[in-house]
Amino acid sequence: MRPAPRAVYLPTPLGKPVGGSLRWILSPSDPTRMAFWKKILGSEEPRPVDYYTEGLDLLGSGKFHEALTSFRLALKESPGDAVVLQQIAICYTRIGMAEEAAKTYRHVLQKTPDAPGAHYGLAFILLRSDAPRESIPHLEAFLSHAPRDEDASAHVEHARWTLAQLREQQHHGHHDNLGTGTDDGI
Repeated sequence: MRPAPRAVYLPTPLGKPVGGSLRWILSPSDPTRMAFWKKILGSEEPRPVDYYTEGLDLLGSGKFHEALTSFRLALKESPGDAVVLQQIAICYTRIGMAEEAAKTYRHVLQKTPDAPGAHYGLAFILLRSDAPRESIPHLEAFLSHAPRDEDASAHVEHARWTLAQLREQQHHGHHDNLGTGTDDGI
């Protein structure tokens, strides 16, 4: 037979028990209290870091280099993951490494030809380059597989507007660069 757990008063600033009652600190029947003590005493298993979520948080707070590091670590855990690669490309874009971003988007498109985020990001990188017309097929591909959620609606409308402007310029023979896009995550 097990011995009964000992009752211990939890001290308060005035030295009185909480609520005037006893609290069981170690209770074999209460896993929550046992988990608490495991954490305190160090026997709790460490939880793995979710590098992808960490990267998203850092990206959202404008810490692009740190986000890039987290996404690279996430990619080590899940090699070739198209979603992680697209986030890496966004980081490259934000820190001014457009060529690396374009290479990364192209790599995603080799693995996943219909990836709308990669088409969107690559389209706007090409739009800001010396060959803005090359963005047209990527804008078309993005729009043909565009996400339908409300978060993506601004990106979809921007892609439609940009494509219409490019087609109008093409029709009139203009060669202006419309490089006003973003590649925020979709």
